[in-house]
Amino acid sequence: MIDLTLLGCGGGMPMPNRHLSSLFININGRKILIDVGEGTQVAIRKNNLGFKAIDIILITHVHGDHIVGLPGLLSTIGNSGREEKLIIVGPEGITNVIKGLSVLFPYLPYKLEIIENPRELSLAIKKNFIEISEKDRSDLIINTEELNHSAPCIGYSLYLKRKRKFNLEKAVEGNVPKVLWSKLQREEKIEHNGLIYNSSMVLGDERRGIKLSYITDTRPTDKIIDLIENSDLFICEGTYGSDEDIEKAIKNKHMTFREAGILAKDSNAEELLLTHFSPAMNEPIDFIDNAKSVFNNTIIGEDGMKKALKFED
Repeated sequence: MIDLTLLGCGGGMPMPNRHLSSLFININGRKILIDVGEGTQVAIRKNNLGFKAIDIILITHVHGDHIVGLPGLLSTIGNSGREEKLIIVGPEGITNVIKGLSVLFPYLPYKLEIIENPRELSLAIKKNFIEISEKDRSDLIINTEELNHSAPCIGYSLYLKRKRKFNLEKAVEGNVPKVLWSKLQREEKIEHNGLIYNSSMVLGDERRGIKLSYITDTRPTDKIIDLIENSDLFICEGTYGSDEDIEKAIKNKHMTFREAGILAKDSNAEELLLTHFSPAMNEPIDFIDNAKSVFNNTIIGEDGMKKALKFED
């Protein structure tokens, strides 16, 4: 299961009721952040989410409304008692940006690993941390795609795998020793009495996992559709609610509600959650029909909104 909290749904500048962009993701007690806009720390505290277990921070791009909250957050994570390495992922140039910001956090009790513009990351979710792993041993796959914005920007899809069920019939038919049954559900390959046994000998078919996609600060592109295809939840910017603002959207390389809805429809998403609203848009709900007219299962994001994505039965 993936638990989500939308920490901030504002774009451009913070508003009294709207922090800047940030999404908090909880997977089995380990935490991932997407973007760290101004107000992120306050929102984490308001929602009682904690700092120490944040293992990965995914940055879409380095415009201020998506990264200004990072220096203070890293310091607070250090003060929380964290000692394990923390991974920061971002677009081209993120390494130099983090180095520049480091004057604001000269000492951290943990190491930073910065990964610049990856196409894919395979991650294993452990009890006390998340680590990079081999794909066939991973629990979570993160894919990215470059977006069409005024600065290097990437979108993210996260796919949480679902463990395969133990298949007694296969284990018996394959003459797999009972002493190996439990181990093979955790390990890919085991040598026993001169023979090699692998996990496929005791496990059933692959089961569909959970897919979450996050796209912001871009014009629509075909590559986005490929990245977000079949998402259980597609979180997308809706900087402009009105169709009349299409020229602004094109000029500033953002999207309207309707354009986000078209992406959701064309990618066969299950649900669309709109976020990153212009400060000029006081009531995003007033424009929701512009998205619903093309993709009905659309909701408007709000600061503090929580959602749980569960595996299908």
